[in-house]
Amino acid sequence: MNARIRVGIAGTGSYVPERVVPNSHFEQFLDTSDEWIVQRTGIQARRFAAEGQATVDMAVQASQRALEMAKVRPEELDLIVCGTLTPDYLLPAAATIVQSKLGATRAGAFDCNAACSGFLTSFSTAEAFIASGRARKVLAIGAETLSRWLDYKDRGSCILFGDGAGAAVLTPLEDCQQGEILRTTLGADGSGYELIHMKGSGSLIPPTPDSLARGDHFIRVQGREVFRFAVDRMGRLIEEMMEGHTYDEVCLVVPHQVNRRIIDAALERMGWNDEKVMVNIQHYGNTSAASVPVALDEAVRAGRCQKGKLVILVAFGAGLTWGASLIRW
Repeated sequence: MNARIRVGIAGTGSYVPERVVPNSHFEQFLDTSDEWIVQRTGIQARRFAAEGQATVDMAVQASQRALEMAKVRPEELDLIVCGTLTPDYLLPAAATIVQSKLGATRAGAFDCNAACSGFLTSFSTAEAFIASGRARKVLAIGAETLSRWLDYKDRGSCILFGDGAGAAVLTPLEDCQQGEILRTTLGADGSGYELIHMKGSGSLIPPTPDSLARGDHFIRVQGREVFRFAVDRMGRLIEEMMEGHTYDEVCLVVPHQVNRRIIDAALERMGWNDEKVMVNIQHYGNTSAASVPVALDEAVRAGRCQKGKLVILVAFGAGLTWGASLIRW
C-alpha cells in the first residue's frame, strides 16, 4: 500500500459583493430593528450580489486570488470542487463553469451540496484526492448567492444570510510547506433535515404556480432547534480535533459564521474565550458554504495563522451536516 501523501494549503482567496446591506434595510418592511438583529445574531450588515452577478462570478474571483497566493496557474489544476447550494443552474455544475472561466483546461470539476458545511466537504474531498495520489493540485471552493432565495416576509430567516465566496488551493505539503492538514471529519444526521430546508425546486416539489405562491422555494429555518444543534456540534467538533493536543497549541478556530450567540455559547461550554476565534459575521452575515473560507482567507492575510500552531476549521448546517479540519500552519 502506498504511503499517504501529506497535504498542505498553498493559498487562500475570498470575494464578497460590493453592495452592503445594513440592518436598517430590513426596518423598512419588517417589524425589526438594528438593535434587535445585533442582539440576537451579532450581524450588523451583509453583502448582496449585484443584479446579474451570481455564484460562479464570485467563485471565480475568490479562486483567482487563491491561485495567485499559491503561485499556481489554472492549467496546473487537476480538480475543482465547489461547495454550494445556490449554483447558477440546476445543471451543469457551477464548478464546470468556474473551470472554463479560469482556463483550468486539465481539471475535472464537480459540485457538492452540504449547505453550510459545503466548503469543509469540498476541502475534505480535495485533501483526499491529493493524499491518495489521484491529484496534485486541487481547488476547493465555497460560494453562495443566498439573497436570491430569501422570503423577505420571514423575519426569522431573511436577516441572517448574505452572499460571497472563498477558496483554497491544496497541494502536496512538499510543494507548499505550510498549512498541513492533520485530520478531517465529516458527518450527517438526515433525520434533522427539516430544521433548515427549502421544500421547493427539487424533484419532489418542482416549480409550479402553486408551489411558488406557497413560498416553497424559500429557505426556512427553525431557529431554536438549530441553535441547540449548532452549539452542541461546534463544541464536539473542536474537542474531536483537539484530541492529543493542548489549548496552548491552538492559535485560531475558524467556525462557520452562523450566529454570534451560537459561537459564544459553544466557547463558554468549553471554557474558552474568544481571543483565538475568527469572527466576521458582523460584516457578512451567514454566507453558508462561503463562510469558513472567507473567514480563513481574512485570517491568513491578517497574519492570524501562526507558523507551527494549530488552526481548526469547523462547520455545521442543513442536512443536518457537519465537518471539521485540524491544520498545522
